[in-house]
Amino acid sequence: MPEEIYEESQLYRIRHSAAHVMAEAMLERFPEAKIAIGPPIEDGFYYDFELPGAINEEDIKWVEKRMKKILSQRHEFKMRAVSAAEAREIFHDQPYKLELIDDLIKGRLDDNGAPLADPAESLTIYTQNKFTDLCRGPHVQSTRDINPRAVSISLRPPAGAYWRGDEERQQLTRIYGTAWETPEELRDHRARLEEAIKRDHRVLGEKLNLFINDSMVGRGLPLWLPDGATLRDTLERWLRDIQIERGYLPVVTPHLGNIELYKTSGHYPYYADSQYSPINVDGDEFLLRPMNCPHHCRIYTSQPRSYRDLPLRYAEFGTVYRYEQSGELRGLTRARGFTVDDAHLFVRPDQLQDEFKGVVQLIQQVFGSLGMTDFRARLGTRDSQSDKYVGDNALWEEATVAIVDACDELGLDYHIEPGEAAFYGPKLDFIVRDVLKREWQLGTVQVDYNLPQRFELEYVDRDNERKVPVMIHRAPFGSLERFIGILIEHFAGAFPPWLAPTQAIVIPIRESHNPYASEVASLLKARGMRVKADLQDRNMRSKIKQHRRMNIPWLLIVGDRDVTNRAVSVRLRSDEDLGAMPLAAFADAAAANIEAKSQEIEL
Repeated sequence: MPEEIYEESQLYRIRHSAAHVMAEAMLERFPEAKIAIGPPIEDGFYYDFELPGAINEEDIKWVEKRMKKILSQRHEFKMRAVSAAEAREIFHDQPYKLELIDDLIKGRLDDNGAPLADPAESLTIYTQNKFTDLCRGPHVQSTRDINPRAVSISLRPPAGAYWRGDEERQQLTRIYGTAWETPEELRDHRARLEEAIKRDHRVLGEKLNLFINDSMVGRGLPLWLPDGATLRDTLERWLRDIQIERGYLPVVTPHLGNIELYKTSGHYPYYADSQYSPINVDGDEFLLRPMNCPHHCRIYTSQPRSYRDLPLRYAEFGTVYRYEQSGELRGLTRARGFTVDDAHLFVRPDQLQDEFKGVVQLIQQVFGSLGMTDFRARLGTRDSQSDKYVGDNALWEEATVAIVDACDELGLDYHIEPGEAAFYGPKLDFIVRDVLKREWQLGTVQVDYNLPQRFELEYVDRDNERKVPVMIHRAPFGSLERFIGILIEHFAGAFPPWLAPTQAIVIPIRESHNPYASEVASLLKARGMRVKADLQDRNMRSKIKQHRRMNIPWLLIVGDRDVTNRAVSVRLRSDEDLGAMPLAAFADAAAANIEAKSQEIEL
């Protein structure tokens, strides 16, 4: 559900209100606790507390039971405007609320963006039963609007969060909860959570020998094992071929650059908090690159450009480095070093529309080939109240109009979210829902009038005038690491044959069948398949069990009859037995399946 629609929904109000009820129950259990914030989030809510001691499952059970009792008593949520002085009196013993009050007063503006004449009167509080919180809402009318049987909370496991997301500040205890409109929705949610645990890419990545994280190498820096590297390489080769067909030119740039490069682009100091400290080399400062686009801009400037040279489409699988806080790291989906399937298109203004549409169509092709057809588009625009953006307002308007026109021409369903633009231009993000209905932001396309000006990019137009090109940033995957992590969970590690690191395994019944098994493997390899023959001295049934567990699509059993008839007995990883078929027929059917990028393993 798009964020702005979610925030207007009854479900959002239910969860926001349930967070307040949870805080009330927690304060009854821990009277000395200090309360921080408790917002609704996707699929639930949380509240952060500074607790006087450790919390355990017994505490959580008590709090949940108390919440249900409070909900059954039908208390109204009452909103009241208060002055800053009154708010400080109400929360005199709550330091986190006092800090929020100060920040709200300093930053509060009226609807026209001007400072309020009396900002102190703009604060609001909500009270239900014996609990009062500093809050702007919205909430349900009363606790009778929340079904106690559709609410639950958990430590999930014990979670810590730094105040204001700053690891230099106090670490708080975050309690998660979820609330739904009906008990049936809560049961469905719990079932999805159980399935998500089974699909966790960190667990499957180790089980399937795809990647590892090593403490000596460093957190957030995954090591790809042979099967994982094969999966990654398959995706890279596939996208590389698609890009070449569409006129992209491959480039390769270094993993670091002089700090002046990123000062020119604006990435430094704009992204200083997420960048590693500069490295001093012979008196010059270098950065591990946080972005690839400045490097591509310098390639553009390496020679004069004519209007006939455009569009220029540079593509690179470029590894970038970001300093992510330890608590935010999560396997492949949040890493400190990751590879972006990056491309930058340098186009004339009259080419922008067609080039932007071409990128959107490429992204749709990528998602469709992977069976990820449940997605929506989000147009991130500039927030007029923020100072984080660079560039001229008129150019921002041109870029935004170009995206809107292209989306309308393609008949693309999209929604607009102010404040979600990149710092240099508006962008179109693709939000994909996986089989568990979780949303992931993947592909992105951005129109940029600013970096070309910052790097003084030019081309000579047909009228012999020097003009500035428009730049399009795009990445269908977003990052290979994150995309593969999502794919692992989407497919539960059971990849379609064209993606599977090993597409078929040949299993001889007895040792005497080993020569034929090797011959079968060699023939299929010659057809371009990724095949192995398991010639280990082990029981055939144990081999079948092992390779099914590794999610290999096709298990080819060979015995006396198969040797005689030059056949293979085909069993699927689902344990469905397709019976014997001629080796040549299997090779043709499997090759066709792989070539078609089929999601199915049946032949």
